[in-house]
Amino acid sequence: MEIRLARKDDLKEMIKIESICFPSAEAASEEVMTERFEAFSENFLVAVEDNKVVGFINGCTTDKASLPDKLYHDVKLHNPNGRFQTVFGLDVLPQYRNKGTAAILLEEFISLAKERGKNGMVLTCKDYLVHYYEKFGFVHEGISTSSHGGAKWNDMILLFEKALT
Repeated sequence: MEIRLARKDDLKEMIKIESICFPSAEAASEEVMTERFEAFSENFLVAVEDNKVVGFINGCTTDKASLPDKLYHDVKLHNPNGRFQTVFGLDVLPQYRNKGTAAILLEEFISLAKERGKNGMVLTCKDYLVHYYEKFGFVHEGISTSSHGGAKWNDMILLFEKALT
């Protein structure tokens, strides 16, 4: 499996995968995904197997160690020099799950954020995924104020070094 920065010609497949992996109320639309890719394509990694995109991870960068809903909706809030990498989505096609694909994507995204000198990574997740992210060193900070897609979310943070948040 190859993990690489996404290219513009991967966008159509990433949009399709997003619609498969998230309920419609939570999934980013084609328009939103396109806006995000145009604003911060350097923060999209794809997993490729047999010349097919089978998963991806993405998020903007920000100066705050949190992931408020407004970041999902306004690409102008992306700060390329921000101290924290966010994770908007970690999407893997169902037939490629439970094979380590998501873990490889997440580990590569963490490595990339460290290489770029970020202080940490933040994400929100559902209850059943808290333990999964804790395996990578994320700390559960409690129930999020996020109401994205009408769901209940948990705030998670992974600090790479001592940082003021």
